[in-house]
Amino acid sequence: MLLPVGDGTVIDEIFADLEADDRVDEVFVSTNERFAEEFDAYLADSEFRKPTVSVEDTSEESEKFGVVGALAQLIERENVDDDLIVVAGDNLISFDVADFVDFFEEKGTPTLAAYDVGSRERAKSYGLVQLDGDQVVNFQEKPDDPQSTLVSIACYAFPRETLPDFAEYLSDGNNPDEPGWFIQWLQSRQPVHAFTFDEAWFDIGTPESYLDAVAWYLGGESVVHPDATVENSEIGDDVYVLAGAEITDSTISESVVFRNARVHGADVRRSIIDEETVVDGLDLSGALVGAHSRLTSDE
Repeated sequence: MLLPVGDGTVIDEIFADLEADDRVDEVFVSTNERFAEEFDAYLADSEFRKPTVSVEDTSEESEKFGVVGALAQLIERENVDDDLIVVAGDNLISFDVADFVDFFEEKGTPTLAAYDVGSRERAKSYGLVQLDGDQVVNFQEKPDDPQSTLVSIACYAFPRETLPDFAEYLSDGNNPDEPGWFIQWLQSRQPVHAFTFDEAWFDIGTPESYLDAVAWYLGGESVVHPDATVENSEIGDDVYVLAGAEITDSTISESVVFRNARVHGADVRRSIIDEETVVDGLDLSGALVGAHSRLTSDE
């Protein structure tokens, strides 16, 4: 969520839309104790005023009770008694959340955002949406044999009167892990509508998807921070170099070089070089180099 994209981070795009919409009264960043301090520090230094961190009653990943369980707990913990918008923080979406809220208010039903991923193999990883007009007539969470490529992207809206359904769903022993199972359960009981869009969407869950998102954002250009140093090097398309990085005698394309990393005498292609890392004299392709690492040709 806090990976850099352009002048901000992945989640900044969502925060900015919510900050600008007067219909949005409160923004809760729901997380467990492990990440709460990091989010608190990030928001304290940000320009956003609506978001506040809401800490789940778990700290370890093994104790997490799933997205639906976390949402039910958030509703109870924060005494949510209003229409609820839910957006996964690792979504990079091209539409304005205000447009989604407009659609939701027009329909007055549980609403999801849907996107055509263009691949049935890729659709297996998401909730599959079948529509009649803009009403959802069938929803299948991660089907083995998807019949279409239109999927739910973890952006939802729930009318105030449907919030008790979270507790009912969980008390009936249903799957607490994926919100898609809850949507499937809802859709069998009441009308659910889908807001479809044709622009871009990235689920930032892998290094590859992050690089794809950066490339989309850069639009074929490359961005080198003014406080970075590039000497005697060739910077290709879709390269993002952050502040403090040093690149010398190297060739780089389709890659991200994080803060204070140093790349010397290297050929780097479609890779992520994390902060405070040294890469010297290597040929890297499709690499993910962790922070504070040192990779040299003589090791």
